[in-house]
Amino acid sequence: HITPEKFYVEACDDGADDVLAIDRVSTEVTLTVKKDVPPSAVTRPIYGILGTIRLVAGTYLIVITKKKKIGEIFSHVIWKATDFDILSYKKTMLHLTDIQLQDNKVFLSMLNHVLSVDGFYFSTTYDLTHTLQRLANTSPEFQEMSLLER
Repeated sequence: HITPEKFYVEACDDGADDVLAIDRVSTEVTLTVKKDVPPSAVTRPIYGILGTIRLVAGTYLIVITKKKKIGEIFSHVIWKATDFDILSYKKTMLHLTDIQLQDNKVFLSMLNHVLSVDGFYFSTTYDLTHTLQRLANTSPEFQEMSLLER
């Protein structure tokens, strides 16, 4: 969900009430609940957050807008991120000079090029950041941690 003040990222899981709120001015990230999302917010589906990047115009949020199932590992689905959106935290570019606007445009073009290259994979249930060998040698406590905690 997008409002002029915040981005709200809502989980699609059944029963999930938590919503990630990202303040577009302070860049503060907090957890809130669904009822706090204003009804005026523009809503659209995303499949994940790739991250944030700071360019000349300010901070941008990079989200995954399309995905393709690539396969499975131990019954865990592996997805390939195939399309992205780059969302500006700033509501306007009026604070930039013409040179800064041009530089920002070039950087956005470069970023779009990098995102168009194959190789962005993810899973919502399997740890792709560690090799199978490393996972086999980790402690039971590590295995019980959520992917976020790892």
